[in-house]
Amino acid sequence: MPMSIEGRPDHARSISTIIAALDAGVTLIDTADAYHLHADEVGHNETLIAQALAAWNGDASAVLVATKGGHLRPGDGSWTLNGDPAYLKQAAEASLKRLGVDAIGLYQFHRPDPKVPYADSVGAIRDLLDEGKIRMAGISNADPGQIRQAQEILGGRLVSVQNQFSPAFRSSEPELRLCNELGIAFLPWSPLGGIGKAGELGSRFARFAEIGRDHGVSPQQVVLAWMLAKSEQVIPIPGASRPESITDSAKAPELALSEAELRDLG
Repeated sequence: MPMSIEGRPDHARSISTIIAALDAGVTLIDTADAYHLHADEVGHNETLIAQALAAWNGDASAVLVATKGGHLRPGDGSWTLNGDPAYLKQAAEASLKRLGVDAIGLYQFHRPDPKVPYADSVGAIRDLLDEGKIRMAGISNADPGQIRQAQEILGGRLVSVQNQFSPAFRSSEPELRLCNELGIAFLPWSPLGGIGKAGELGSRFARFAEIGRDHGVSPQQVVLAWMLAKSEQVIPIPGASRPESITDSAKAPELALSEAELRDLG
């Protein structure tokens, strides 16, 4: 996402960052049609990912690309919502074409629209699944009730929930626990704090930095390892705009934190 909205790097660095992630063994790339700056470039990040996958020398079929629809960016810096079923189906078709695939690997309803019944929006995702336009279905920014409702509407086929979760934002713990109970993947967005915040982790959350120094790794790696230790269902999706950043993040699964360290981190 940082490659397409605020702080956007140049095109070449964006492509090299995605390829660095793939070379480091990353097999899930998360995006959304709303990850762009200007009104006339909807799907900017999806297009970047498609270009990077086409340029990569590895097996692109082994990479799951997850995208989202229903959260809009008019181009003036604001964000709006559209959970209308017809719109969601149209948005999914557009994402499918930008990604250059026969079916979207994982399609997620980006954010509930208070003007549209949640069941209607999720029903559109169910229809896309039934029609084979998407292979898997997920939701984002959902509460426990919406998770259960989506699971019912999708006939038990809900595979993921993407909510904000980080050292600074822990209020999605109930959703994480429910996903663990139901066997649904939990994808923390902005796990390192969001755009421009990852570099502040060491100063804002001293214990993560201290543990990082003890292990000879970055506090960002400690954050991701802490999340991974919470549940086998957790799959953090850190953003990056430099190859070095994503390469560092990709090493987090190798970091084993002790029970005492995990207790300290909460």
